[in-house]
Amino acid sequence: MEILEIRDGALRPATVPTPSPGPGEVLVAVGAAGVNRADLMQVAGHYPPPPGAPAHPGLEVAGTVAAVGEGVTGWHDGDRVAALLAGGGYATHVLVPAGQLLPIPPGPDGDLTDAQAAALPEALATVWSNLVGVGDHPVGGLTAGETVLILGGAGGVGSVAVQVAAALGARVIATASTSKLDVVRELGAAVVIDHRERDAAGVTQDVLDATDGRGVDVVLDVLGGGALTENVRRLATGGRLVVIGTQQGARGELDVLALMQRRASIHGTTLRARPAAEKAAVVADVARHLLPHVTAGRIRPLVHATLPLADAEQAHAMLRDGHAVGSVVLIP
Repeated sequence: MEILEIRDGALRPATVPTPSPGPGEVLVAVGAAGVNRADLMQVAGHYPPPPGAPAHPGLEVAGTVAAVGEGVTGWHDGDRVAALLAGGGYATHVLVPAGQLLPIPPGPDGDLTDAQAAALPEALATVWSNLVGVGDHPVGGLTAGETVLILGGAGGVGSVAVQVAAALGARVIATASTSKLDVVRELGAAVVIDHRERDAAGVTQDVLDATDGRGVDVVLDVLGGGALTENVRRLATGGRLVVIGTQQGARGELDVLALMQRRASIHGTTLRARPAAEKAAVVADVARHLLPHVTAGRIRPLVHATLPLADAEQAHAMLRDGHAVGSVVLIP
C-alpha cells in the first residue's frame, strides 16, 4: 500500500506491505483522509503517535471495508465506513479497531461522499466528548438552554462544534476572522465575534455584553495557555472551561480567585491517546446521538478543499495559514 511517512521533517511517499486485520480489527480501503492540526504538530516533531499506533499521520478517514478480522461482527467487506484513528490515515489502507468505525450516514440530499464523511469522525468525537461527555465523565456537560462559547468557529472542529451545540438546543457564541463571520452564523451561531478586530479583552467584553454580564456556561477552547486568563473571565457561575488545543501555547497564567468566585472548573482533554475501549464508547455515543442530526441536515460536514494525497504539504499550509473554512481532505 502507499503511505505518506514523515522523513527529515517532511511528508514523503513510501510503499509498505498492506497489513491484514488481526482479531477485532478491520482493514479499510481509504477513499479520503481528513487533515487535522495534530498532523501538522506530528510532522513538526511535537506530537508523537501513542504506542502501537502507525508512525505516519492521519486521524480520520472514510472508505470501504476491505477485510474483517476474527471476532468482528456487524461489519462486512464492501461496507462504507468512517473511522477514528490514532494515526495512519495518510495511506491507501489502514487498520482500525472495529469499535472505532462509524457507518457513513445519508445526508438530507443523499449519501455523503467519502470526502464529506472523512471530515466528521475526529470532529464529532472531539466535540461530543468535550462539550457533553461520555459515561460518567461529563466534561462540558452542555445542555439545552445553556450558552456556549466556541473559539475558532470556522475551523474543522469549531464548525462542527457550532452545529452540535445548536442541535443540542444551546445558544452559541463563536469567534471567527472577518471573512468567515457569515459562514459561522449560517452554521447556527447566535453571536459571532471578529477576533481579528478585537483583542482578547475585547472578546471577553463582547461575550459579557451578549450574556447581559452573566458569562457563558461552557467555553470550548483551542487556544490553550495564552487564552487562559480571559477564558476564566468569560465563564458564568458554575461554568466549565474545556481546553482541547494549544495554539497559543501550553502554559498560561491562572487567576485562581476568579475561578473560585465563579465556582467554575477547568478541563483539559485529548482524544488520540485514549485506550481503545474509551474511544469505542465515544464513537458509540456519536453514532447514537449525532449521526441522526447529520442525516437530518442539522450537522453537515464543511469541506474547504479536497487535494490529492501527494499534496498533503499544501493541505497543511491551508490549516497553518488559517485560510481553511471547515476541513481539508486528502484523496489517495
